[in-house]
Amino acid sequence: MTASLPVHVSSAAQFDRPRLLADVGGTNARFALELAPGRFDAVQVLACGDHATFADAMRAYLASPVVAAFGSVAHAAVAIANPVDGDQIRMTNHHWQFSIEAVRREVGLDTLLVVNDFYALARSLPHLADTDKVQVGGGAARAGAPLGLLGAGTGLGVSGLIPAGPSWTALNSEGGHVTFSPANELEVAVLQYAWREFEHVSAERFLSGAGVELIYRALAHVQGVASESLSAPEISRRALAGECALSNQVLDVFCGMLGTVAGNLAVTLGAQGGVYIGGGIVPRLGERFAASSFRQRFEQKGRFASYLAQVPTYVITAEYPAFLGVSAVLAEKLSA
Repeated sequence: MTASLPVHVSSAAQFDRPRLLADVGGTNARFALELAPGRFDAVQVLACGDHATFADAMRAYLASPVVAAFGSVAHAAVAIANPVDGDQIRMTNHHWQFSIEAVRREVGLDTLLVVNDFYALARSLPHLADTDKVQVGGGAARAGAPLGLLGAGTGLGVSGLIPAGPSWTALNSEGGHVTFSPANELEVAVLQYAWREFEHVSAERFLSGAGVELIYRALAHVQGVASESLSAPEISRRALAGECALSNQVLDVFCGMLGTVAGNLAVTLGAQGGVYIGGGIVPRLGERFAASSFRQRFEQKGRFASYLAQVPTYVITAEYPAFLGVSAVLAEKLSA
């Protein structure tokens, strides 16, 4: 994978050795070497469950022959699906926990930066090419306005990018854990079902892989039909293949809920520069997402419907966009 960064990022600290970049989610850890500004190579995706610790996964990547052939690594930056507050990391959706400084020493790095994954993804937004995103619905981006970001995968990530002079400030948000708010009677029934399992039902409880499965069980209960023990990928596959009416309804409900949450984010941030959708689920839905109720629900804000009609929404289609963000963060650190 090769991508180009803007001049103000590319001209940061010179490369003397490859830099290690990583994007760690609750299921997979994606690694790459940055060989020159914006040039990513040796991309590998490792299953988190195959490695006892994050340091083990990092060492396994660095020890692979294709990576080792590029030489030693001194500087690394990691985006992780977790709050980052100080040295200690304890992942919300996986069992890994570690000290950043201890991992730095253990792996033998001069620099190890760890940032929230959606903070890194937000930092990537200005660097996305037109071919790295697809607009869903209407609206036109307003220059110099805030950008919103959310994405469903193992969890629900939320962030934003706020103009700060000639640069941007990304938000370290945990907005996926706000309390879920239903928008119609069916969602009230789905929420009531979820309350049987969870004392607090956040937006992430529905807008995630586990959330797709929860919606499936809830709809089966509401309709009084038997449900199978299906994974989120299988539910999506059946829906996209037209094999299961219940699975198809699950996607309808999921996309509608996501539209409401995205609209909430837009009015909260004043995100007239656009709202971007990342994560592992939506980009795989393709035209099914574009034809869903997402955009209608995004604009369904009563007196603010005309305001939201002007805000564009984009699906991020770049394969590894977080690498752009952590690359920018690491470049700034090394050039300071």
